[in-house]
Amino acid sequence: MFLKNWAMISNYRKIGEFLERVNTKNSDGKLNLLLGINIDKYFMPSVANVVGTDLSKYKVVKPNQFSCNRMHVGRDKRLPIALSKFDYDFIVSPAYDVFEILDIDELNPAYLMMWFSRSEFDRNSWFYTDTDVRGKLGWDSLCDMTLPVPGIEKQQEIVSEYNTVVNRIKLNETLNQKLEETAQALYKHWFVDFEFPFDFAQGKANEKGKPYKSNGGKMVYNDELEKKIPEGWEVGQIETICEIGSSKRIYEYEYCDAGIPFYRGKEISLKKSGRLIASPIFISNKRYNELVDKYGKISHGDILMTAVGTIGSTYMVESEEFYFKDGNVIWFKNFIKDGLNYLLYDFMQSDLFTDLINKITIGSTQSAITIATFGSQKIIVPLDNVLVNYLKLSKKIYKTITLQKSQIIKLNYLQELLLSKMARVEMGKA
Repeated sequence: MFLKNWAMISNYRKIGEFLERVNTKNSDGKLNLLLGINIDKYFMPSVANVVGTDLSKYKVVKPNQFSCNRMHVGRDKRLPIALSKFDYDFIVSPAYDVFEILDIDELNPAYLMMWFSRSEFDRNSWFYTDTDVRGKLGWDSLCDMTLPVPGIEKQQEIVSEYNTVVNRIKLNETLNQKLEETAQALYKHWFVDFEFPFDFAQGKANEKGKPYKSNGGKMVYNDELEKKIPEGWEVGQIETICEIGSSKRIYEYEYCDAGIPFYRGKEISLKKSGRLIASPIFISNKRYNELVDKYGKISHGDILMTAVGTIGSTYMVESEEFYFKDGNVIWFKNFIKDGLNYLLYDFMQSDLFTDLINKITIGSTQSAITIATFGSQKIIVPLDNVLVNYLKLSKKIYKTITLQKSQIIKLNYLQELLLSKMARVEMGKA
């Protein structure tokens, strides 16, 4: 065992052995595409206001080069670093480091980026930071960190295996985006344009009918909405179609290392996208059962909406057990009719909802929304036969989305496992 561990350790080499810093400036000013580095380690459009700024002092990043921001590692506990996979040049802040691998036949850039993506690497980076308030990571400290370096063919094999998982995640995310766009198009067609299928002979909605409004379906003026809506439809406050509430506050002394996941707004947003939720807070099973007995269990089909900070991120609950932070999240449950949760959820994904949130948000320092304010907002409630037919279509879409998200979560776990395995790579073995 000792010899095996020594073989693994001896295969570790300092990162700095393979790197060379690059300081190419945008001297001629030809490049104006300015990118920043996301905390999740990818390049993104910069949010900096560069109007009137001399971009000739900014650094150029070429394909297969890295850039990182070492200034806030102690504060953020992560090193923002990214590898350019683009086939064109762009610029980054003069405060960023730009570097490249000296010999890509000895160290694969994608393999190194995998190492930088490990949570263990970020923890190690945090350990190496200085005593500054923000916690700067020194360049020499970064170069002194080590990584296992097997043969280049083994590196390529590891990268290929990893990319297979990453590409599958991206494919599933793309498919889900298309499905969500389909759900939105369906909602707009039926409840904004009022072109739901309608059979004039039967006088009711069905899947084979012609579009309602454009084929003479009767419309009546609604004073509350100040527009015409289909005859027989109603307009009611959101609080009349479901129960709206929150949870009991959970204090920090109640947090546990294991038990029932306890989500805040951030985790709920990640849950919606199907991403892996890193290090969730837990409460004990006993505390969870006490909350369920008093406030009810979060059930499939309930809707959770962030209500503080970034407002309006919504998640339709799947069949799982967790609890959430009160005040930060509004809970919609016990809908009076089957299907109204899908109708409300689709409304919450629409531009109408975005406009509504902007209108009713309060707070100058930190934006917020109250249960009473949101509950009093108006929503269109269609005839039962229209709702039933809409539910049939909407459920099919969201069932597929849920399956895709389940796959994404499993693939994210596999992705983390592959990154973790890198620490056990030996000279020619994974």
